[in-house]
Amino acid sequence: MMPLDNPYQITTAATVVTTTFPPSTTTPPSSTTTTTSSSSTTTTTTTSSASTTTTATTSSTTTTTTKYLLSSTPGNGAVEPKAVINARNLYKSCINETNIEIDDVELVLSIINTELGGWPILQGVSWNVSTFNLSNVLLKLRSLGLQEREYYNNETDVTAAYRQFMNDLASQLTNETSSILADVLAIYLFEKNISQHHWTSYEQLLRVNETIQTTVGNLSNSFKSS
Repeated sequence: MMPLDNPYQITTAATVVTTTFPPSTTTPPSSTTTTTSSSSTTTTTTTSSASTTTTATTSSTTTTTTKYLLSSTPGNGAVEPKAVINARNLYKSCINETNIEIDDVELVLSIINTELGGWPILQGVSWNVSTFNLSNVLLKLRSLGLQEREYYNNETDVTAAYRQFMNDLASQLTNETSSILADVLAIYLFEKNISQHHWTSYEQLLRVNETIQTTVGNLSNSFKSS
């Protein structure tokens, strides 16, 4: 066997462990350098853990700083970007729970009345038809409803939940709830009737290759040329 230069250097086929001591040292120092697959794993795990801790600390610091900026009041004469002012106002409105409880219903009603011309289910006989513009409502609310005809064809959990949602919403916005159930049902049946005249996605695909038969006279009337 070849003599070892250092009595603390041991070599095997599986791993290499190397420890270097000063010439005068007889006791292994407290810090050694070990290169093994398990040590590598341990080192990686420790580094990852430290990185995670650092990231969490940085995130917490950023959140605290942002909250301070949003809740603080700018000094006299300070000029702030409009985006910062808007963010601060939005933050204050979100944390003021008292005003939220007071203003939430009034804000929703204001939008319904000014943007949509009112909602008869809430206003009853006081609803003013002269302020209602159907085209405007269809343009703004065209994505509402169950959309596909198949949803209306059969009573399911979806249709029941849809009517219940309308009932709950209307009940939160008015104190007069005696006719809400009947109004919700009337709305649903009206939508169901309209859906029967809508093309399904499959029918729309079929119309791409649809042949329309007509006469020259009808074409002349449709496309009046000088």
